[in-house]
Amino acid sequence: MKALLIGGTGTISTAVSRLLLQKGWDIYLLNRGHRNDVLPENIHWLNADVRDENSLRSAIGDATFDVVCDFIGFLPEQVAQDIRVFQGRCGQFIYISSASAYHKPVAHYRITEGTTLSNPFWKYSRDKIACEHLLRQAIEDTGFPATIVRPSHTYDERTVPVAVHGNHGPWQVLSRILHDQPIIIHGDGSSLWTVTHNSDFAKAFVGLMGNPKAIGEAFHITSDESLTWNQIMEMTAHALGKELHACYVPSSLLAQAPQYDFRGSLLGDKACSVVFDNTKVKSLVPDFVCTTPFCKGVQMSVDFILSHPELQKPDDEFDAFSNKMVAAMESLGQIVSK
Repeated sequence: MKALLIGGTGTISTAVSRLLLQKGWDIYLLNRGHRNDVLPENIHWLNADVRDENSLRSAIGDATFDVVCDFIGFLPEQVAQDIRVFQGRCGQFIYISSASAYHKPVAHYRITEGTTLSNPFWKYSRDKIACEHLLRQAIEDTGFPATIVRPSHTYDERTVPVAVHGNHGPWQVLSRILHDQPIIIHGDGSSLWTVTHNSDFAKAFVGLMGNPKAIGEAFHITSDESLTWNQIMEMTAHALGKELHACYVPSSLLAQAPQYDFRGSLLGDKACSVVFDNTKVKSLVPDFVCTTPFCKGVQMSVDFILSHPELQKPDDEFDAFSNKMVAAMESLGQIVSK
């Protein structure tokens, strides 16, 4: 089987590439030349500006593929280009959307693929919804062989799931934990969340690839493990060999910070208690089982990050923001937990 992965070196796509190679797929990765050192050499690398249709067409030539996966389609015009380029040239087109597209505010904590799509808080999610609508229309109008996959919070060895962080990723939060400084947890930390290791996600995703029953359908893929944000951050601190010092800040207050998009990422996503029902994807991929619980996955991530200084990106702006929020909450009588 022959697959083209557009993007191909991110958190999700790296795990998918690894598993496809193990299963003997012929893999083509198309991006601007950003190679991933953790991927084997027996991958065909195609260099192109994916946002330039002529560059894309030139890179793939007259090739056809059993499956094309777009991991970096964020805007409707990008998906419209995919439809034009790959119509009649692939047996299946898989679009990676987002579980944040599900209806907010949440009407019911249990999410199925039948849950409506609406997110007034986050433009990122609304753009994903618009992309899905385009694909649905193409399926109905021309039989475009699309499958939609909605990941939630997926992580790998290079990152740690954190809800409140700055523009340089989660390292500054980990650094604060290591230095016994309070970290911000939105709300009271009791909302339920689901984090999924990328190696587990890949099992279900690869099971959908080349599966004719998946065409025309949408699926989310997540772990079945539900944790509170208190548990997530306590496990993270434990992996670092530290105690957690938490400062609880209302999500609505964090959403007012002009330098960060907490309105979208919190009110439109992580502040909502959700539990994902994976019955649909398991009906097509019956051997899909997540085998990396978060307590194990976060330890692997922490160990990897601590041994790779290039992943330890300081964020002085977020550190100052955290100190300011902690001081503000203490002035209001909020006790930082010990």
